[in-house]
Amino acid sequence: MNVFPVCVPSLRERPEDIPLLVRHFAEQCARRMNKKIETISTETLKQMRQYDWPGNIRELQNVIERAVILSAGPVLNVPLSEFQSRPASATANGNRNPDRRLASSAGKHIRNVLEETERNHIMGVLSQTNWVVSGPNGAAVRLGMKRSTLQLRIRKLGISREISQPVS
Repeated sequence: MNVFPVCVPSLRERPEDIPLLVRHFAEQCARRMNKKIETISTETLKQMRQYDWPGNIRELQNVIERAVILSAGPVLNVPLSEFQSRPASATANGNRNPDRRLASSAGKHIRNVLEETERNHIMGVLSQTNWVVSGPNGAAVRLGMKRSTLQLRIRKLGISREISQPVS
């Protein structure tokens, strides 16, 4: 499949593209999640331009998707601690994991927050649909995913009807 190779420089070599990519990914992700992101702080963009992006554009896309999920209002809130725990200078000298425990701990915390946010969102939609998962008015349609994907997420997140109903 290497008929016509296209060489594109890595993201760290073109920091001027980062603001455009951030806006694009934020708009794309916000549209999928039915959210409205209108503003991205200049401090956030500055931090993102200074970051080395060892995961390249996919890492940037994942960071923006996580930020859209966690942002409650029209301002995109990117946890700047992600960039401060792995400065560009540490990755530039060849040491890709300056403080592995810190990054691992932050990653686990973010994963837990994301799972809890997703769990609450799915439970809210299931409650609105009276636990109807499929069909034109089902939770899967409202969440913009296939029925089988929603069922997988429900199992993975440990969601059950008994947990979501308040105890009297």
